[in-house]
Amino acid sequence: MADEQGDRLPARRARIDTYQQPVIYMRADCPVCRAEGFEAQAQVEVTAHGRTVLAILHRVDAEWLRPDEAALSEAAWNLLDLRDGDDVRLRHAPQLESLAALRGKVYGRELAYADLRALMDDASRGLLSDLHLAAFVTACAGRLSAREIVDLTRAMVDVGERLRWPVAPVMDKHCVGGLPGNRTTPIVVAIVAACGVVMPKTSSRAITSPAGTADTMETMAPVELDAAAMRRVVEREGGCVVWGGAAQLSPADDVLIRVERPLDLDSEAQLVASVLSKKIAAGSQRVLVDVPVGPTAKVRTAESAGSLAASLEATGAALGLQVRVVQTDGSQPVGRGIGPALEARDVLAVLRREPDAPTDLRERALRLAAEVLEMAGRCAPGDGLALATRTLDDGTAARKFAAICDAQGGMREPPRAPHTHVVTAATAGRVVRIDNRRLARMAKLAGAPRDPAAGAVLHVRTGRAIAAGEPLLTLHAQSTGELAYALSYAASHRPIIEVVA
Repeated sequence: MADEQGDRLPARRARIDTYQQPVIYMRADCPVCRAEGFEAQAQVEVTAHGRTVLAILHRVDAEWLRPDEAALSEAAWNLLDLRDGDDVRLRHAPQLESLAALRGKVYGRELAYADLRALMDDASRGLLSDLHLAAFVTACAGRLSAREIVDLTRAMVDVGERLRWPVAPVMDKHCVGGLPGNRTTPIVVAIVAACGVVMPKTSSRAITSPAGTADTMETMAPVELDAAAMRRVVEREGGCVVWGGAAQLSPADDVLIRVERPLDLDSEAQLVASVLSKKIAAGSQRVLVDVPVGPTAKVRTAESAGSLAASLEATGAALGLQVRVVQTDGSQPVGRGIGPALEARDVLAVLRREPDAPTDLRERALRLAAEVLEMAGRCAPGDGLALATRTLDDGTAARKFAAICDAQGGMREPPRAPHTHVVTAATAGRVVRIDNRRLARMAKLAGAPRDPAAGAVLHVRTGRAIAAGEPLLTLHAQSTGELAYALSYAASHRPIIEVVA
């Protein structure tokens, strides 16, 4: 029954969402499954139409699947571009030499560039299962040397596309995250590009937060641009805000992010490699990194921020990238919205100079834009804030942002959630503390970022005096079930917003 190319079976669409992990379903009594000795959780090489994926095998004993067919998850079906009635060829997955390096890292061995390049190459080509990737991410957390961080960053760049620009300097800006609502990037890009400085901004989707910059930007304009489209936007407008994954810039990073998200893991070493690999691949030459510091932020102390800054700057220097790190206040959320569309509304309010635009978001974005403009040499040191403020206040930044959105495929207004619930203060007093982590968790349980309109809107700031019954925040959700789930979480934990009489 088998030939030298493998066994063939008709393919069936399982219509099961396994996120980005390809999965194949076969009956335990399937002749091919028995003949090949495929065990549950084994990797199976599946080929059709000249395309090949490695899929995790789930063995089933159910009437919906016949013994003489194989069903594939949505991820596998789409990657193979299958149609009803197509056959697939099945065989054992090849042995990967990179797994020896992975096992070595699990046992504490320091990896060389060749090891890391092999791992990133296999990861970017979909040859490593989520189990392998989770083992790698966990083994590396807190256990990469400075040399390994440099080599991992270089390997992540080398396995993907790399853009180069005929101008200098090419600027970029990044925030390490951990602070709900801190969506300064679209504002900064608009200001900087409006001042004639090139800023091709690639952003990630959320890892552990209710919204990544790419998630927020996507509610206002398309972000899944390939490298050629991204280049056209930047050549036309001087800047962009796109998802780096679609452009195949450091593609291994997006694969690692996929497994970091359910693990809720974002270690310092991998954060450095993730951030800088994307910047180098996008052709950036100088990068400003915002590190919010606060008791419930991702970076909790000035000492930790200093360690992260040193690693970012040293790794960047080793790879020819100038990095400047600024520590900012991470004691409470920025703006009001938490979640893709809600954060986008804050961004648009600042750009459009609306009277009720969040002041803290405006001020933080202006400070960061000023730093980027001064790093770029667009103005003298100390003059960046005046230039950034003028560019925002005269409407030039808003027009540039609209033009960037148009170049990326068209500007749109962020969506609104159909269900909301206002959480009020139980007692009168003063707001003394807002827990960033629990607030982010609540917004995620409400559906963010999966549902772009979901999340929370914060109505108070620390230090503010409030009356009993006054609104603290409003939850937004796509369904009543998610709304109830988020409220249940808030009720079963200590107050997310602490009010002291």
